[in-house]
Amino acid sequence: MIDLGKDEKCEFMHLHVDAVEKVRGSLPDEEKQYELAELFSMFADTTRIRILYALFEAEMCVCDLANLLGMTQSAISHQLALLKRAKLIRPRREGRAVFYSLADGHVRTMLDQGMEHVNE
Repeated sequence: MIDLGKDEKCEFMHLHVDAVEKVRGSLPDEEKQYELAELFSMFADTTRIRILYALFEAEMCVCDLANLLGMTQSAISHQLALLKRAKLIRPRREGRAVFYSLADGHVRTMLDQGMEHVNE
């Protein structure tokens, strides 16, 4: 019987110790796992996806995005704040206006690969 920790036992399994130890040694630490899960949660909202796709094409301000997506500036600003906190977009101030763009090429790569997977 294999002890899996607190009150859990695996009675019907043959443990492959080498494989388990190899994988255990390659797992990212818990903090990095949490950060990655938070990053991917940003892609779980269609409004944020639409904003990111818009920013693929052009740098845009809140007013531009609100008009394009048929939403209020307040709703767009809320989503932009989340995307900025996740380091997926970056602001650029020009006078009183703030323009947003993708933070880097990784953002487009993540969405392109996700869309490729969806289309398979």
